[in-house]
Amino acid sequence: MPAGISVAQAFDYIVVGAGTAGSILAARLAEDTGTTVCVVEAGPADRHPLIHVPAGFTRLLSEPSVTWQFRTEPSEGTAGRQIATVQGRVLGGSGAINGMIYVRGQPADYDHWAQLGNRGWGYEDLLPYFRRVERRIGGGSDGGTDEAVRGRSGPIPVTDMDWIHPVSEAFIDAAVKAGMPRNPDYNSGDQEGVGYFQRTIDRGLRSTTAKAYLKPAMRRGAIRLVTRATATAVTFEGTRATGVRVLRDGVQAEETIKAKREVILCAGTVNTARLLQISGIGPAGLLRDIGADVVADRPGVGANLIDHYSARLVMRARPHVVTLNELARGPRLAGQILRWAAKRPSILALTPSQIYLFRKSSPELDLPDLQCVFTPGSYKEGQHYVLDSYPGVTGGAWQHRPLSRGHVHARSLDVRVDPVIQPNYLAHPIDRQVMVAGMNFVRSLLHSPGLAAYLEAETIPGDKVHTDDEMLDFCRRNGSTGYHLVGTARMGSPDDAMAVVDDRLKVHGVGALRVADASVMPGIPSANTHTATMVVAEKASDMIRER
Repeated sequence: MPAGISVAQAFDYIVVGAGTAGSILAARLAEDTGTTVCVVEAGPADRHPLIHVPAGFTRLLSEPSVTWQFRTEPSEGTAGRQIATVQGRVLGGSGAINGMIYVRGQPADYDHWAQLGNRGWGYEDLLPYFRRVERRIGGGSDGGTDEAVRGRSGPIPVTDMDWIHPVSEAFIDAAVKAGMPRNPDYNSGDQEGVGYFQRTIDRGLRSTTAKAYLKPAMRRGAIRLVTRATATAVTFEGTRATGVRVLRDGVQAEETIKAKREVILCAGTVNTARLLQISGIGPAGLLRDIGADVVADRPGVGANLIDHYSARLVMRARPHVVTLNELARGPRLAGQILRWAAKRPSILALTPSQIYLFRKSSPELDLPDLQCVFTPGSYKEGQHYVLDSYPGVTGGAWQHRPLSRGHVHARSLDVRVDPVIQPNYLAHPIDRQVMVAGMNFVRSLLHSPGLAAYLEAETIPGDKVHTDDEMLDFCRRNGSTGYHLVGTARMGSPDDAMAVVDDRLKVHGVGALRVADASVMPGIPSANTHTATMVVAEKASDMIRER
């Protein structure tokens, strides 16, 4: 932090949220000489040691000091259950607590964004930003990396899986025998196939945009980072954004930070929608219900919520098979810790799933509409990341591009009151059909002859589920979020009443206010959304800087 910069003064830009998008955006804006940036983050600095150890995510998801412990509303698609949909509340945001899996998605995802009228958001437009983000490590001639498509010098390391289990190889072989190609690089633009995930882990440590972008930029000066400060409203003069009110932890009175040029919201799909609403931008009826003065009646704020809904199957492994369940206990765990400390392959540096499988639920489709995953470990039924007491493996599935849509609605002007989060999982009949198809395919692989030497019995859901209707009921009762919430401030033209921002990410109906996070995505990518969120921030920085 440069000497003399305080929160009391005005900044050129205020960035709300120091997460995946906010860290990139602030760092890029501060590259311009003389530009000042204030970053407001509700959570603390990223000092929690488990943030940096990849396996620590299993503990962090239940740690309120670094997360927003949000829950969805009950719905028919979840058999009346609420689903924990935890979001990062710490420097680095959800990128500090996520599964570190690096997936771009399909070119058609982004071409669809452009076809909706969002100029400059097609795949070829975004490819330079995908390349700018990443520092692809490995993936040489035998790894399928196309140097014209992949980046080698970006801030975010993208590495290959280095811990390989024999049962994982057997699962891949089973998929190949079932007709799936082994894909050397699913991020090349051709996604279909099976193989090992790429991840944002380097030398055993998690990489975040806070670590790779924001901290180096802060050392160069011109950025003021304010942690443990929750944005309570965007301030306006008429319809022009002038700053942000914040409430610091342990402080009774709010403070106002002034923006000379723009306020940019990077608070995430839930918090961005809520902050817009409590600031007076959203459906007029909702704003009046919560007591907000209407600055701009935009009915799309909080609408178009999309998420990936996933379910899993568990197989008990044969007694001689050592899975993650056993390696994470006792002397074996001590050995894994030593391996990790020596920068050798270890279960402490694993993603939640090791194998991907991108496929079509029906041969009539042009593109994969399913992501299936596998890991040589398993968790107890109904318990969050508690390993089974027996050796086990897990296979799961989710639909790439669900058609179900939900919403986020503020309940109160008080940011300490959680908003209504209703994704409406499995509301659309096609979503239900694709979900069952994915689960049935994974199940067929787990029961294939090539895995019989490793696996002995299905424990979840087990022999009580046979028909498609029974599988759908199982998914409703046992499925969960992919933590991939997008869409609540989606891009679109000014004449689209449900659009919130234009294709330059400026909020319709007001001035000096933009959004640059996953909430602007008009559709969900065929991917874990971390990578696309980084690209949104990189492109936003160029648009703001008029590069």
